[in-house]
Amino acid sequence: MTAPVYLAIDAGTGSARALAFDADGTLVTHAHREWSHAPVDGHPGGTVFDTAAGWSAVAGAVRDVTEELGDAYAVASVAASSMREGFVLYDAEGDELWACPNTDGRARREADELLADGTADDIYRIAGDWVSITAPARIRWIARHQPDVLRRARHLGMLSDWVATRLTGRFTTEPTCGSSSALFDLSARTWSHELAERVGIDAGILPDVVECGTRIGSVTAEASAATGLPVGTPVIAGGADTQLALHAIDARAGRPTIVGGTFWQTTSVSDRLIIDPERRLRTLCHVGEGTWMVEGIGFLSGLAMRWFRDAFCPDAVATAEQEGTSAFDIMEGWAAELGPGSGGVLALLADTMQADAWHHTAPTFTGFDISDQGCTGRGAFVRAIEEAAAYVARDHLRILAEITAGGATATGEVTFTGGSSAGRLWPEIIAGVTGLDVQVTPAPEATSYGAARLAASGVGAFLEPMCEPDRTITADPDVRAQYDACAATWHRAYDASRGIVSAGVAPLFVPPGAARAAGAERPASTTVGASR
Repeated sequence: MTAPVYLAIDAGTGSARALAFDADGTLVTHAHREWSHAPVDGHPGGTVFDTAAGWSAVAGAVRDVTEELGDAYAVASVAASSMREGFVLYDAEGDELWACPNTDGRARREADELLADGTADDIYRIAGDWVSITAPARIRWIARHQPDVLRRARHLGMLSDWVATRLTGRFTTEPTCGSSSALFDLSARTWSHELAERVGIDAGILPDVVECGTRIGSVTAEASAATGLPVGTPVIAGGADTQLALHAIDARAGRPTIVGGTFWQTTSVSDRLIIDPERRLRTLCHVGEGTWMVEGIGFLSGLAMRWFRDAFCPDAVATAEQEGTSAFDIMEGWAAELGPGSGGVLALLADTMQADAWHHTAPTFTGFDISDQGCTGRGAFVRAIEEAAAYVARDHLRILAEITAGGATATGEVTFTGGSSAGRLWPEIIAGVTGLDVQVTPAPEATSYGAARLAASGVGAFLEPMCEPDRTITADPDVRAQYDACAATWHRAYDASRGIVSAGVAPLFVPPGAARAAGAERPASTTVGASR
């Protein structure tokens, strides 16, 4: 007899992945194919999603998994997750015309125009997100630079939808990834025809919306030949990476969660629609009718640690390979030898989110003492990176508490999940910086497990959530007091560092449409959305 498995396909920023989970929620096997996104000649910041190479990567990863499963397991159903914001346009025959990943930033001029004519304000009011890397500015870019593409377009889908379309031949979306387009009416959890008209697309190209966990079709013969999945395998609506990670751990309304990966999302699930009146954080639909998610993005927090490992810690990588451990564990061991404040070293990387005016400084380390390598060696830099991420997360938790009237302030705790939660030191730093008890739920495969849970539910099965904390880090009031002073220093240094950009040093990231200068007055309040 064969045992059922539920297949998750993840179209992530850096790779395509396929993971099979059994009926107990255990990862049986997985495979991946790395990919990259080519720049757009003549359009700085632009990146292309190569759908032909992308499908080859997805199909190859799935085929590796199906071959590994052999006769012992049978794929009962499949669901896809993906990075958010990226989308695909198709012609009348269903062939891809144009596609971009979430990193595409070519539409700077168009984003500024949306800001100038007031459309950006309406997009935030209705769709809960700014125009920096979302569909409205990109669609206007296509209309200006590739008008024939827009004339030929008959279908639009997000990247997780694209995987499902490749498997089934059907065009659908669901609210979690669909809402990351900034073309959704969040209150209705479906497309906004008003916004489609404002940005210049025919609403007829927008696909039907189904809720996550809905069966949307079956694997076709063509997809079967490419992937090894049996013809007729049920394909279930999956969703966006962060929301599916929250679904994996059964995140509940009023209990904030930090999802720590390449980016950090400090999130709060809500059973009422909340849009930040000061346009700092963004709101998207969550898994399940009548639920939404508000988030603050810690820009590239996890990537900063990986960059430091690869650039400065080859010995830690080599030792980890020999000992069968993690280079990050070794690096955190160095960092744990210092106390709060990292011996004076400050990592000035990402700033607190302000969706409509997010101005990062140039990546900078400051405060190190070159005459004291013991105090400000590599461990200090590692700890400074972790502390900087925690300072930004603390700001986002404060904003969430303010706009949700509760959150971490009410519960006294925050959940920490995702790849970054596997370390020992980072949760301790979060507890010290925030003063909250940190419930650590290591779930490095959280997004894919969330997709697998939906795949199972779509065929009447149930996978338990990854909800049991691995450990709880209790906040120490004395450490919190030290970190209050350290955080104030960090913010002063960050504000002072913004001027280095005017000297021609490239910032970490200034998104399209972030037209207001740093330090300018915040925008006029928008109306906080009511529940459906």
